[in-house]
Amino acid sequence: MSTVAASGSIRRRLTLQLAAIAVLLSVAFFLIVRGVAEQAAGQTQDQILAASATSIADALRSEKGQVQLELPYSALSMLGSVSEDRVFYRVAIAGRTLTGYDDLPLPALPEATGEPVFATFDYRGEPVRSVTLSRNVSIGERPVEAVISVAQTRLFLGAIRARTSTIAAAVGLAFFAVAVSLSLWAAHSALRPLERLALSVTRRGPKDLRPLRAETPAELVPLVAALNNFMERLRASLARSEDFIAEAAHRVRTPLATLRTQAEIAYRRVERPENRAALKEMILAIDESSRSAGQLLDHAMVTFRTDHLETEQLDLGELACDTRNRLEPTAELKDIGLELELPDAPALFEGDPILLENALRNIVDNAIKYSPPDSLVRIALHICGGDYVIGVCDEGRGFGTGDLRRMTRRFSRGTNVEDIVGSGLGLTIADEVARAHGGRLELARNKGGKGACVSLVLPRP
Repeated sequence: MSTVAASGSIRRRLTLQLAAIAVLLSVAFFLIVRGVAEQAAGQTQDQILAASATSIADALRSEKGQVQLELPYSALSMLGSVSEDRVFYRVAIAGRTLTGYDDLPLPALPEATGEPVFATFDYRGEPVRSVTLSRNVSIGERPVEAVISVAQTRLFLGAIRARTSTIAAAVGLAFFAVAVSLSLWAAHSALRPLERLALSVTRRGPKDLRPLRAETPAELVPLVAALNNFMERLRASLARSEDFIAEAAHRVRTPLATLRTQAEIAYRRVERPENRAALKEMILAIDESSRSAGQLLDHAMVTFRTDHLETEQLDLGELACDTRNRLEPTAELKDIGLELELPDAPALFEGDPILLENALRNIVDNAIKYSPPDSLVRIALHICGGDYVIGVCDEGRGFGTGDLRRMTRRFSRGTNVEDIVGSGLGLTIADEVARAHGGRLELARNKGGKGACVSLVLPRP
């Protein structure tokens, strides 16, 4: 069987493409989740910083011409409750530090907005996030600007980033594993119609050329249509070949049959022994040529016809009797007797009469061909269990010492018949016909002495 070179796998290609998409989606998911989590954590810190600074600003008061501040405990405790970050603060009145860290930078504030200003910078060797806002405090009748700044280190955000990255990576890997599994399932599901189509073609016999009728996705319709069109053209070609073989068989056999008839007429009319011997040799040569050409054509015809058997009910006893009558003249030329044994009841069988007649004729013809003069060929039809058995036994050379199983192969012959002209197709034809009818061909050496026994075994209905 010829092999087809594969240039890649659609399933592998589709799986890899879907897996690549899954990788991109997993990376995008990781980045988005981490970014959103960091943004949410940063906004939370900013809100807490703003609330702390506002709480401090609300605690400012004027007393005896001076700005006083009693630092609220909640202002800084709310920052400490979120994480273990360090907290710095500074309250400046008119540019002078009232309380807090004197070196904490104060960013420039926009005029007359009152909105807090957030900034990120390094302070004392650590990155910090700060919020700065201003309030006007009245000292007497004179307003004084108070600037409040609260800063916090970013350890909390770093921990949030690490935790979020770990969770996002784990979820991304899980998403990737699920996506790859779904990709494998999707690739298998997408290619399942193609596998069903291939399986429906594979299950067919070597000669089943019926059009494919399976439900097919739209993408496979052109392929199925092309395949059906090819099988239709192949079936038409085979039909033409079968017609040619039938015509060739007729044109080859008819002249040979006519020549043989004329030779038989001449054989019966002449009386001189030397003329009768010459005509007898000529008739045998004609038979040999007719047999060889006929077997070649018969084998081709059997090969085509077993694809669609034209069955009908027939009597195997009548078939055996007709075969014996047709080959009796050939046997008489070699002084060989044909003995027929039939059962009392008809042996009814549903089969192709042309193929069965062809198979039995080749078996009996082989027996006559390889039998010596003044011998007997026995044809017996009997019932054995659930089978009809048509056995043909001769007193010829037998099958030799070779393996009997190879005798049904094309052009295979026994090791002891090299001196006899033959095609090696008779048993091949009989075996193919038997298997086409659900039966078998059995070969055995004659138990009664020298010779061979060939049995055509067919199942009883």
